[in-house]
Amino acid sequence: MVWRRGLTALCGVACLGLAVGLGLFTSVALAQEPDRIFDKSTVWRPLTPNDKLVVYGIDDPDVDGVACHYTQPEKGGIKGTLGLAEEVSDISLSCRQVGPVKFKNSKAKMKQGEVVFSERRSLIFKSMQIVRGCDAKRNTLIYMVYSDKVVQGSPKNSTSTVPLMPWGTEPPPKCGDFFS
Repeated sequence: MVWRRGLTALCGVACLGLAVGLGLFTSVALAQEPDRIFDKSTVWRPLTPNDKLVVYGIDDPDVDGVACHYTQPEKGGIKGTLGLAEEVSDISLSCRQVGPVKFKNSKAKMKQGEVVFSERRSLIFKSMQIVRGCDAKRNTLIYMVYSDKVVQGSPKNSTSTVPLMPWGTEPPPKCGDFFS
């Protein structure tokens, strides 16, 4: 009986090591890891970490002068600590112009709905995406956050817009010139 428990624990540690080695618990960012700004506990748990709302900040990897902040819930407890809890799809997003806007790669056109940032929200099947587009008529960048699953995604989403404005004496670029 004792050897079975030990074998089960050993298998659990080996499976956990394999999952970490394969990168199943890590975030996948296209250009950067998000900056953790702060968190607030929402559910107190006496012996394990609390459930929290966490605010993160990222810079658009292809557009200088634009930053986004998003808030997402993070599960605590034993499953959350081990990275086994599936996170819910309730994510809010806010993006702003924080300096002069410059498109980094002016030769290659960006695609509407291109992924700016992606992060896993469960062990294997669920991820969160922040995508970018351009409203050329209004010269506005549009960012949307949503979650998807292999079988069925979530209709929950959040959208934020960044009207391109002059910064100092420089006129703003036309986002339509950089999108196909």
